Amino acid sequence: CSAPRPAQVISGSSVPTDHHWLGPHRDARLSPRTGVVPFMALLLLQRRPAAGRVLLVTGPGCPGHGLCRSNVQEQTRRQVALLNATAQDLFSLYLKCQGEPFSSETDKLCNPGGVFFPAFRVNRTSERKEVMVAMYKLFAFLNASLGNITRDQEELNPTAKELLDRLHNTTKTTRGLISNLTCLLCKNYNVFQVDVSYGESSKGKSAFKKKQQGCQVLRKYVQVIAQAARILLPHLSPP
Repeated sequence: CSAPRPAQVISGSSVPTDHHWLGPHRDARLSPRTGVVPFMALLLLQRRPAAGRVLLVTGPGCPGHGLCRSNVQEQTRRQVALLNATAQDLFSLYLKCQGEPFSSETDKLCNPGGVFFPAFRVNRTSERKEVMVAMYKLFAFLNASLGNITRDQEELNPTAKELLDRLHNTTKTTRGLISNLTCLLCKNYNVFQVDVSYGESSKGKSAFKKKQQGCQVLRKYVQVIAQAARILLPHLSPP
């Protein structure tokens, strides 16, 4: 299967990946467990979801935020804009590669109401810190979900090179975005612990259920990334 136009790629993150701000590996597995973890463990492992609050730190709790690049805010803005611009194409290509009945019964089979997605209750009038925290939770969830979808597609559609490339590129962009959000939260608000929630793993499910779960998540992704871009981009625009 092929896409209507070539995939776009964004490279890099705010800090080189051999330093501190490592994004979750694309094969991160989702877990139903809960807990609060520091950014370092969260970014390296992405295995302990939680729901609830952000922990603020009054002491020197953010190691390495001095490694933020000078253009971290602009790069974050570009990454969100790119994810928003390419989300629909990714979803359309995913549908095409799954074949029937997904192509003809998209509304029924890909209804995202049946999958967990983190609550996203911020708007343009929300405080900038609140927006950044909500974005971190959202993209941490998306990154792990993309990892699961990619793993499933490598198993189910190993010859669908363009789809796999797009999934890898989207995951790479999301990892870079998480790195940048981590940096901004630490540098600007001294926040270094955030509760995150993950969805259900597709591991062990039937091929049809794996395809359906990926379809539901990606359809919801198209909706949520558009909302995220509308809310976050004004907060990242130059004064």
